[in-house]
Amino acid sequence: MYKLVFEKRALHDLNKLEKEIKERIWNKLQDCKENPFRFFEKLVGTQGFKLRIGDLRVVADIIREKEAIIILKVGHRKNIYEN
Repeated sequence: MYKLVFEKRALHDLNKLEKEIKERIWNKLQDCKENPFRFFEKLVGTQGFKLRIGDLRVVADIIREKEAIIILKVGHRKNIYEN
């Protein structure tokens, strides 16, 4: 089973969201711990993966060797891919 590791920016992004949305994201991430490649899609043109939750996206790195999902960013789909 994979473990979840949150970057500081991702925690900041999550804390700005409403409680119901945070719970929805958390529940989806828990589902991903068993097999993240079932839910995460590879990003085009860059390293990393994305997870779709309605209009929100979770951007992450998945490290197979350490069985870790590194959550990098959480946000709305229209601006999540901006630096």
